[in-house]
Amino acid sequence: MPSLTQKMKKTGTAFRTAGTLAATAALTLALSGCTGADTTAPAAVRARPATDIETVRFGAVDCREVKCIALTFDAGPSEHSARLLDILKEKQVPATFFLLGKRHIEKYPELVRRMADEGHEVASHTWDHKILTTLGPEEIREELERPNEEIERLIGRRPTLMRPPQGRTDDTVHAISRELGLSEVLWSVTAKDYQTTDSDLITRRVLAQSSRDGIILLHDLYDGTVPAVPGIIDALKERGYVFVTVPQLLAPGKAEPGEVYR
Repeated sequence: MPSLTQKMKKTGTAFRTAGTLAATAALTLALSGCTGADTTAPAAVRARPATDIETVRFGAVDCREVKCIALTFDAGPSEHSARLLDILKEKQVPATFFLLGKRHIEKYPELVRRMADEGHEVASHTWDHKILTTLGPEEIREELERPNEEIERLIGRRPTLMRPPQGRTDDTVHAISRELGLSEVLWSVTAKDYQTTDSDLITRRVLAQSSRDGIILLHDLYDGTVPAVPGIIDALKERGYVFVTVPQLLAPGKAEPGEVYR
């Protein structure tokens, strides 16, 4: 029969194991963007044509007829963004950039202008990457308003899309987003490029998850990501995909403020 000391050791180990598993699950949840929020798929938006939609750029792409996929980048601009823009220009691929304010928009304003000038969709990833579901309403509003104002000052128009940090959102975030004219965009493909500098691994992860109407999440501030982009683009084009911005993916429908799309 095991001694009391042995029983206590086993119990302590079990609690520690359970705690580790719980922490790992929480981290995975945070990084995957699994919020439990009701989300709308691109195809459902396209089924409801909007009457006031703006003309989309990069050609007349109809994602009801062709196999579309959206390339999106979070947390820029960064020191790697100029090279990324060069690649996208060479490949004639539009992207959607969810930009951070503090230390990013304020540090690289010329890259924000270039993104807009070259036809990419400029959107918000908040000012300081605070987890919105942990904040009060006024703090949420400030996190969303500050990048809007700065982006509008730089490119002449306010963002209509935002991506909540870690994909964390709730009813309060929806309500404030609706008030500010922002739709929330999550993702369906993640390379978890914050975990690795291996460009080949990033490429494999994206290709393994990609499907029609996919929204690919990458981060141009990590060293391994931008070198992976040419291979991702070439491989998906070979599979018959057409790259579009998020608004193009939804057209002739339109994202509605306060709604969540994936």
